Amino acid sequence: MNLRLAAAILPALLVLFLPAEWLGDLPPLQQRMLAIFFMAVCFWVLEPIPIFATSVLLIFMELLLVSSQSFLWIRHEAGAENLLPYSKILGTFASPIIMLFLGGFFLAIAATKYRLDLNLARVLLKPFGNNPRWIMLGLMMITAIFSMFMSNTATTALMLAILSPVLRTMKDEDPGRTAFVLSIPIAANIGGVGTPIGTPPNAVAMKYLTGSDAISFSEWMLFGIPLALSILMIAWALLLLLFPPQEQHMELSIKGEFQKSGRAIVVYVVFAGTILLWLTGKLHGLNSYVVAMFPVAIFLAFRIITKDDLKLLSWDVLWLISGGIALGLGLEETGLSKTLVESLPFAQWPGMVVLGGSAVVALLMSTFISNTATANLLLPLMAVLGSSQPALQELGGTRAIVLVNAFACSMAMALPVSTPPNALAFASGMLKGNELMKAGIIVSIFGLLASFVAVWILRMTGFV
Repeated sequence: MNLRLAAAILPALLVLFLPAEWLGDLPPLQQRMLAIFFMAVCFWVLEPIPIFATSVLLIFMELLLVSSQSFLWIRHEAGAENLLPYSKILGTFASPIIMLFLGGFFLAIAATKYRLDLNLARVLLKPFGNNPRWIMLGLMMITAIFSMFMSNTATTALMLAILSPVLRTMKDEDPGRTAFVLSIPIAANIGGVGTPIGTPPNAVAMKYLTGSDAISFSEWMLFGIPLALSILMIAWALLLLLFPPQEQHMELSIKGEFQKSGRAIVVYVVFAGTILLWLTGKLHGLNSYVVAMFPVAIFLAFRIITKDDLKLLSWDVLWLISGGIALGLGLEETGLSKTLVESLPFAQWPGMVVLGGSAVVALLMSTFISNTATANLLLPLMAVLGSSQPALQELGGTRAIVLVNAFACSMAMALPVSTPPNALAFASGMLKGNELMKAGIIVSIFGLLASFVAVWILRMTGFV
């Protein structure tokens, strides 16, 4: 622990105290922001402290080193006109992106509390019959759909519980058991691509898709859901090819019924109403961030979500995202992101090389560290790159490179540490590391290729 902490802190300290001429004569403010950036990279990779704690730490460091309320001698050295307003940095804790995720968390907690998720799974699995192959497809589709609106971690936990009675009907030596277990985390990872609240990298991407590049909730779903379903079908076929089930018939039984209490009905109505409002933003004029407050306000007012339920919220995810927003804010406002991008010879490279290379880097980083941390580190730089390089603007500019990199972050599935769904499935004891790696690498590659195809189609149709 101490060695990791020292290894994480040392690069940031070196950058902070190196002579400015060694760093290309960076202005003092940019030098401090570069030190904070290095600290974030090292802490998120080495994890000497929890990754959400790193987010809070970097916000604190921005307040101390680059804000309008930093130490007096720091303010004097940097010049008051260049400092970041401290209220902007603290405002990242209540960013519209945070509110969007908060609304999604409220929907997820209420759905679990009133068994809406379990009963929907029971109803939605009925049409898939008794053939193991089709049942697995049903499980994957339901998992993916749930992951579009719920935490993929919570969805994986729920679906693994539903999977237990399925596995009991299969022989221990049946390779189909492995396919079933792998199908849940893979589908949860893929499903998150479908909506802006499906996975944190999407939320980080939304932060940089503004102005003429802005994407509404319904517009994201318009391309996100077909992309997720396409990758899902590829993953299903690959799992059947790698681990074909021996059984030809399977009895599936999930007990339960929809609750009919007044509060349960409120949950059903608000859940459906929120999704409908998200999909029809152009008709009523409310953006997705305002709509996200609908379930928060109603569930609290009707005591559907209590103070005890609030403890179940994934506050760590919200803090992790807020740290990423603060990092992007610091990089942009100090001008460091533009300086970093201009210092690399991107202009000499073809646009497809930059687009493909950045996506591969995002995929590899997300394989070994949190996909949210990867998105927090890469997307601010990609947004600047997309808006400043003519070769990339011909391919769709900021929209194209931000979307491709966000999708790439969600496609990392090769290791248990890659995503929480992978970790949950591996921790169940029903899966071997080499099985996860073999399937995860293949699905990751096909998922990345499908993402490129999707962005190319969007480019051809004029969307990016």
